[in-house]
Amino acid sequence: MISYLEFEKPVAELETQIAELRAAADGDDVDIGPELARLERKSAELLRGIYQALTPWQKTQVARHPSRPHFRDYVEHAFEEFVPLSGDRSFADDSAILGGFAKLDGRKIMLIGHEKGNDTASRIRHNFGMGKPEGYRKAIRLMELAGRFGLPVVTLVDTSGAFPGIEAEERGQAEAIARATEACLALPVPMVAAIVGEGGSGGAVALASAERVLMFQHAVYSVISPEGCASILWRTAEKAPDAAEAMKVTAQHLEALGVIDRIVPEPVGGAHRDPRVAAEALGAALADELDTLGAKPEAELRRMREERFLSMAG
Repeated sequence: MISYLEFEKPVAELETQIAELRAAADGDDVDIGPELARLERKSAELLRGIYQALTPWQKTQVARHPSRPHFRDYVEHAFEEFVPLSGDRSFADDSAILGGFAKLDGRKIMLIGHEKGNDTASRIRHNFGMGKPEGYRKAIRLMELAGRFGLPVVTLVDTSGAFPGIEAEERGQAEAIARATEACLALPVPMVAAIVGEGGSGGAVALASAERVLMFQHAVYSVISPEGCASILWRTAEKAPDAAEAMKVTAQHLEALGVIDRIVPEPVGGAHRDPRVAAEALGAALADELDTLGAKPEAELRRMREERFLSMAG
């Protein structure tokens, strides 16, 4: 069953009418075909219209939708032969950041990404996608392994930010994030990152410092959450919609600013309405980018990463 967001209430009402019509006609000889088709067409048109005019804050809500697909969903629908690798070889394994060998369109790759979980138990187990130092150190280990084996690196970014707990700070959270960012920039192999949901702060950048950065149509990417920004600027999280607008968090804004390189389309109504279609679109875009990068020498790949980030600072 679809969980509707606040701004989707008109669609929810129509979908309720459609369900009631089906239930009322179940077992009867009444022809509901024409009326059902009319309501379904009206619902589809309304949904399309709403999603063509989403505000940055509404896109933030879509990016956080409880049913939005996450790392494991993309592994299932867009990649093959995923072999997970665990642990940072120092402290522990972090379930918020997953990774391992995989195949994309027949090409062997190293796949790394955030996993938020899809129900209460799994969200707690994966710490809601908020990586700890051991998670970023695991990512570094896998990137270095990819470099030794000559495997391209693909990352799927979906986190509100790195875990801010005391124990994470005690184990060197900031240093781990910085080292992960450094590992991305130093890779001798192609790297493509995709913002598939939320891209929050340094916890996202640590897995997204690639020469090509993709972003789903309704994903968001920012240095701080809209609520956090609003709390700092206006002393209230209620100004989050204004903060989201001001920060230019959407894929469309960020493509225009040169922060990302490509927008991956989502099914009408968001990736959560058809995860398989969303994953297939993402897989095709990633494969296309790797085809382009595959022939480039190591020095050029590093130069591309350097230039993209220096140009943002200029």
